[in-house]
This record gives sequence, structure tokens and C-alpha cells, in this order.
Amino acid sequence: MDRVSRRRIVTLGAAGAAGMALPLAGTAAAEPAKPAAKLFDVTEFGARGDGVTIDTAAINRAVDAAAKHGGTVFFPAGTYASYSVHLKSNVALYLAHNATLLAAAPANGKGYDPAELPGAGNSYQDFGHSHWHNSLIWGENLVNVTIGGPGTIDGKGLVSGGSQESQPLQGNKAIALKLCRNVVVRDVTMVNGGHFCILPTGVDNFRIDNVVIDTNRDGIDIDCCKNVRISNTTVNSPADDAIVLKSSYALGYVRDTENVTIDNCFVSGYDLGTLVDGTYRTAAFGRTGRIKCGTESNGGFKNIAISNVVFEHCRGLAFETVDGGALEDITVSNITMRDVQMPIFFRLGSRMRGPAGIPVGTLRRVSIANVIAHNSDPRYPSAIAGIPGHRIEDVRISNVRHHMVGGLTMNGIPENPPEVENAYPEPSMFGPLPAFGFFLRHVDGVTLDNVEVRYEQQDLRPAFALRDVVDADFHHVKADKAPGTPTFVLDDVSDFRVTTSRPVADTQLDQTGHSEL
Repeated sequence: MDRVSRRRIVTLGAAGAAGMALPLAGTAAAEPAKPAAKLFDVTEFGARGDGVTIDTAAINRAVDAAAKHGGTVFFPAGTYASYSVHLKSNVALYLAHNATLLAAAPANGKGYDPAELPGAGNSYQDFGHSHWHNSLIWGENLVNVTIGGPGTIDGKGLVSGGSQESQPLQGNKAIALKLCRNVVVRDVTMVNGGHFCILPTGVDNFRIDNVVIDTNRDGIDIDCCKNVRISNTTVNSPADDAIVLKSSYALGYVRDTENVTIDNCFVSGYDLGTLVDGTYRTAAFGRTGRIKCGTESNGGFKNIAISNVVFEHCRGLAFETVDGGALEDITVSNITMRDVQMPIFFRLGSRMRGPAGIPVGTLRRVSIANVIAHNSDPRYPSAIAGIPGHRIEDVRISNVRHHMVGGLTMNGIPENPPEVENAYPEPSMFGPLPAFGFFLRHVDGVTLDNVEVRYEQQDLRPAFALRDVVDADFHHVKADKAPGTPTFVLDDVSDFRVTTSRPVADTQLDQTGHSEL
């Protein structure tokens, strides 16, 4: 059989096995209209696919050919052990059913491409954020790239942190892209992704669709990117964040992350590997696996929409700007959470890891609606926390069922937790909080409408604790109440209103140094 005939059979067979047409190289259409015009089978370039032979050179020859002629690099069934694969513009990688691209462990003096020399922004974030070439798949200054499934990308040979990841020959990311445009990742399964499964930095018009990730560190980090769509995607990341938006100084200058939608996704903190194997094992509270803006926040986060997301056995939503960026114009809706730690976390801080002279950032205009959080960690209720002189502004929370495990008292919990203004932001940063529902501090303009705050076991903390809050409006709020325990504790609060709520009667306070309701 000649090579042309073989390619025709492989093309049609792969499309039939996947139940879909093969992806067109360099397109961002939801589904291509026809198979790719040119298919470059890695086995025809010398790849063995036996899981032992290092197929890096053969894969990169196929990529070069596809870049020259335009087309798709095709991985038939097999396990392709490899070091760094060099993406090129106008190329698609397609992993067929039972095809695995395996990150090999460095050996015999061979391994991943060297990390770039230190650049202008490398000192302001962790090593993993600031280098791209030491990855299983990487590309820089590219356009029109697709990475598609239904095969698997296994980062088994990647390192996930510590000093080892900066050592020669080591790789620490599954997919890393810098300053690219028009990129699609879809339909693949990714496991053991190293420090980051997917790290795009300065990438515009980027789409992730129908991807399954089960990894030991971050799942997806969107850094300094514009026009991003993440949909129909599952990320299990027990030891770090699942889907996180960042705006670091890794490019050597400030660049916002903006115009991002995250919808129809699932994030979790099951034991590593137990999502893809279907056993879904869990341990106690303390897993990560959340959706977050931050921590790297030299630039801003603007125009972000998050909807239809399920959280399971992980942390909740986190909105953090601590390095000077503006986090604003965020909307969240239709969220369900079970067994989470701190369902909703806002933090405006002053870590200021970046060039000197940048002022503290802003966090404002955020709306959250239609949320159910059940069986949440009682130590860490939802928190909205600015710092002295820098308030979080204009937050709207509505139609929320906020159910905690409960069972705690105020014994040993300070009424005014430490400010820790320059600390790394985490739900546990203040210790257990002096409320079982919401803790608000340094906030200007907050509305809770139709919010229900409950506990499973009687809790002797107030439902709401407010400190240094201006313009707080609680409407149609319901809260559990232990005998002798106030529902609201207010310190240095002005322009406060409660209406049509239970168990507190309608109340309006223009100013109070301390009140309990």
C-alpha cells in the first residue's frame, strides 16, 4: 500500500473512531467541516509509540513538516515517550483513541529544553510562571494552533515544584504557550501535568473545551491573556488550583487578563488519579481544586464571567488582588458546592510582589448569584476582606444557600483577626473566623439579598460579623441562631440596613461603634 493510500485510510479511520471529524489545523471553529487536508502521521517520521523509545525527534520532524505544508500531526494508538515538542504556527496536534503523549523522565544526559535565561519579570513570581521552554509541549509567538483528542497527555516525567524544576533537563509543564494567538485545546485527557497542566501567558483568543484534567498541581493557569473561553471542562487538582486566572509580571511588563468566560465546568479535590479511574476517593477538608483570580496580580482582572460550575471536595471561589492590579467587573452565577472550604473569598491585600512604587490595587463591582454551598468547613465561612485604607467596593450577593457544618464556639477565636496585610492570600490566613456565615472587613458597598445562612450543628458564633464596613444592605436574609448568640456583630459600621429578614427585625443604623443584633 502506498503512503497516500495509507494516509487516506488513517484519516477516515481516526475520524470514525472519534465520532467526529479531525480538527483543522489552526482553526478555532467549534467543529471542523471536513478532515484536515494534510495529515502527518508521527510513525511515518520514525516514532515507535512503544512507551520506551524516546520519540521526540520524530514528533518534531512531523511538526516541522506540518508547519511547512499546513496540516495536522497525527498520533495513532500507542504511547509516545517524549521530551520537548516544539509547536509551530498553523499546526494541529491530534491524539487518536488510545494514543498517549508521555512526558519521559530525563535520562542518559537527555531531557527537556533548557529554561529561558532570566528576563525582566522573572524575579516576581515562581520559576514555573516565568519559563515556558522546559515543557512537554511549548510554543512562542505562534498563531493558529490546535491540540486535540480524544487521546491522553501524561506528564509522568515532569516535576511539580521545588528546586528540582529549575535544574537542567527537567520539565515542569505539560503545555506552555507564550505570546500566541488563536489557540484551541479540546477533547484531550491530561494527567500528572507537573507544576502546570496548561500555562498560557500573553495568549489571546484562547479556547479550552471538553478537556479532562487530573493533576498534581495547577490545572489551568490563564496568565496575562485576553479573550479566553473555558467550557465543558473537568479539573481535579487536590494539591493546588483547578482553574486560576493570573496577571503576573512574567512578560516583564503589566498585562491584564480580561474578557474571560468559564462555564459548564467541574472542579474537585479528589485523591490524585481517582477522577480518571472513577473511584473518587477523598480525605478531609483542606484540598484545593478551586476557581481563583490571583495570586499573581501585578496586572488586573476585568470582564470575567463564571457560570454553571460544580465544586466538589475542594475550596470555593476566590477573588484576590494583592500585587497592585484592579479586579473589577466580575459576574458569577449558577454554582453548586459540596464539602468545600470557604465558599466565597474576596481579598484585597498588599503583598506587592512586583516593581517598587505600584499602589495597592482595587477590588470592585462583583456580582454573585444563585449559589448553593453545602456541608462547608465550619472554620472558614465566606469572607470579604480588604485592608486598612483600602476597601473592597460594590459587592452584590444574591440567591445563595450557604450551609456550614457548624459546631464551633467563639472560644479561642479573636473577634478581630490579624490583618496580615502583606501575606499570601488563603482562606486560612486569618485562622478560624468569628462568624459561621460571612465575615466582612474593610468593605464599602455590599448587598446580600435572599441569602440563607444555616448550620448542621449548633454554632455559637454570629451568622455575620462586620468590621469597618460602609453601606451594607441585608434584604430577605435568613440565618440560624443559637440561644443567646447575636445574628449580627457590627464594629465601626455605618449606613447599615436589615429589611424583611429573620431572625432580626428591620433595622437601620447610620453609625455604630459596636452593636449586636
